[in-house]
Amino acid sequence: MRQLSTSTKVFFGLVLLNAGLAAATSFLPLGMADSGESTAISPTLSAVINASVVLFVYGGLGYVGLRLTRKLGYPDLLDSRVTTRQRFTTPAVAGLWIGLIFIVADNVFSRFHSLGPLPHPPFPTSILASLSAGIGEEMVFRLFFIPLLVWLVSRIALKGEQENAVFWAAAIFSGMFFAASHIPSVMLIMGTGNFADIPTAMMVEIFVLNGTLSLVTAHFLRKSGYLAAVTVHTSADFVWHVIWGLMR
Repeated sequence: MRQLSTSTKVFFGLVLLNAGLAAATSFLPLGMADSGESTAISPTLSAVINASVVLFVYGGLGYVGLRLTRKLGYPDLLDSRVTTRQRFTTPAVAGLWIGLIFIVADNVFSRFHSLGPLPHPPFPTSILASLSAGIGEEMVFRLFFIPLLVWLVSRIALKGEQENAVFWAAAIFSGMFFAASHIPSVMLIMGTGNFADIPTAMMVEIFVLNGTLSLVTAHFLRKSGYLAAVTVHTSADFVWHVIWGLMR
């Protein structure tokens, strides 16, 4: 029987960690879609559902992406070609800067509508949400989505041609889907079920900020591997959601 590599074991360890975070978040404020009615599911059932989705959907898609990154020659999780500085320190600094950019941009965009700045998850939900987003969203939107498109378009359809252009096209598409995935959570925190309640300026902000983060994490995925992308995302979210969310 083929033994799993250390990088693969680390990957599945992150899947398990993220499942635990998803389950724990279900018991915190705004961790579940509580409609305030008697039909709302219990936090325990929500925790089971969320953990199961992370384990089987996120984990399954992420593992496919991990296999594809190896075929494409992207750095593995613990690739010896990547230093600790490249894998964690530099991405963390990049994430801190992105978080600061988010804060400044939010203050600018919020002047164009009456709802004020973008909402944040309440503390301490913001801590678990930041960790979960860094691991899980990068697993789906970068580790799976980008290598899949690059493999299908560049390696299969174009026979290895235009791989760099295809990569950045995939990163842009990934960023658009990633930004769109945040709209339901913004509606939840705003306490609205109507998509039209989100002002145009706020919608533009959601796509600009999340699109920017997506392109940066995509760059780090290809340059230094999945852990670097996770570090960028988590660092940015800690500045943006945890620190700035507490200061507001």
